[in-house]
Amino acid sequence: MIEILKALLFGIVEGITEWLPISSTGHMILLDEFIQLNVSEEFYKLFEVVIQLGAILAVVVIYFKSIWPFKKEKGKIQFDKDILNLWGKILVACIPAAVIGLLLDDWIDEHFYNSVVVSLALIIYGIIFIVIESKKIGSRKTKKTKEITYKQALGIGAFQLLALIPGTSRSGSTIIGGLLIGLERSAAAEFTFFLAIPVMAGASLLKLAKYIVKVGLSFTGLEIGILIVSTITAFIVSLFVIKFLINYIRKHDFKVFGYYRIVLGLLVLLYFLLMK
Repeated sequence: MIEILKALLFGIVEGITEWLPISSTGHMILLDEFIQLNVSEEFYKLFEVVIQLGAILAVVVIYFKSIWPFKKEKGKIQFDKDILNLWGKILVACIPAAVIGLLLDDWIDEHFYNSVVVSLALIIYGIIFIVIESKKIGSRKTKKTKEITYKQALGIGAFQLLALIPGTSRSGSTIIGGLLIGLERSAAAEFTFFLAIPVMAGASLLKLAKYIVKVGLSFTGLEIGILIVSTITAFIVSLFVIKFLINYIRKHDFKVFGYYRIVLGLLVLLYFLLMK
């Protein structure tokens, strides 16, 4: 029961931090430091990625009509060209991270997955958010996702490469990229949500494949329970967080998240320095 309660807490943290530009990785590192799941190191590496599937499902549920390209009209299944075009842009945006991520995944985990890198990434990108919003950098002319061009999509995909560094935040890097290349806040956030579907699903499958190769397809009943509870929790929490963020940014900017990142980064850095 204790492990299931821990899984519930991990799911809540994932559901909140995956979509807000505050780094789910930074929060997961802190959470794991104080509340560790009683599982193997290999399983935990799988867990912290697969739990994201619940968050992805929330995007699919909320935006189903916006991303499902098949429409039934007069008894026939037809393609929505605008949605197919949107998926083309999403796939283009996936290319940079897919190529570099596959090549450097293990190397990045080995060299960058530490408290110092995470702390610095939290602080640096927090400052960037504040500067971008304070100086109003970016034209902000693209107000809807359907207006995003393929060039802009590729640019956002390039910015997503920054998220390969733990602590950067995938949503944070793509939103910053969107703002800099001319997207309005809500368009940048929505495209980030859509982009998460193939990116996070692909990352989960990659981690699962590595786990199977190394350990085999064998899970204990507790491990299965932990995955189910945390994933369902992440899904439910994500439903509320995604709606909150879209409503919030219609009237507010991202500076508050920048300040939060800086404070969290300093706390993480001080904590791990003192612990040593």
